[in-house]
Amino acid sequence: MEDKTSSTQPFRRAEPQSIGAQLHRILRSEIIQGDLAPGQAISEVETSRRFSISRQPVREAFIKLGEEKLIEVLPQRGTYVRKISVRDVLDARHLREVIEVSIVREVALNRDREVVRTLRELIAKQQQVKPGDSRAFLALDESLHKALALYAGREYAWRVTEGIKAQMDRVRFLAYDFATPSPQLIAEHASIVDAIETGDPDLAAQCMQGHLQGILASLPLIAKQYPEHFDND
Repeated sequence: MEDKTSSTQPFRRAEPQSIGAQLHRILRSEIIQGDLAPGQAISEVETSRRFSISRQPVREAFIKLGEEKLIEVLPQRGTYVRKISVRDVLDARHLREVIEVSIVREVALNRDREVVRTLRELIAKQQQVKPGDSRAFLALDESLHKALALYAGREYAWRVTEGIKAQMDRVRFLAYDFATPSPQLIAEHASIVDAIETGDPDLAAQCMQGHLQGILASLPLIAKQYPEHFDND
């Protein structure tokens, strides 16, 4: 993956988020996308220099990343990007399925044309993504799942989902066009929207469940292909 950790990203101080929260978002994204690799050392001093900020917001960001199991402190050795835990990925997938299957049922019961139109537009944009552009494709994937949650009025449920799926997202970036080709993901999204459009909550739930269970088949392949990214659990 392209290494972008050498460049700094400016903070928007007028933003409602604190500098620490903005830094957390940036570092979290870099870990998920693989710009900060599993096992890579990361320090408060170097990070504060990189972004030209004090160590306090860096410390705040590191605490949140630690809570999300994205970094770990090893005594007498330093702070490192955590390797991916298969157990954590499976736990996150289970919780995400419970939440999103429930959400898609609600959306299908309403059978609203506007949400169907929005979802189909997102799928059309996915079809236009250039081969290999995992960031663009998976950002649209995120938008589609978020749109379902927000339409159902489940904003808090989506925030919970965002918080638990970081480990899943790390695997999805590794799997992009390797274990789970993008045409397959597009087809799965289309089947979910078809079920919503016909007002069939059972079928919509079944399609969403199958979509989210895809990682169960691809995870062993990814762990075998990238053993250095995974821990030994």
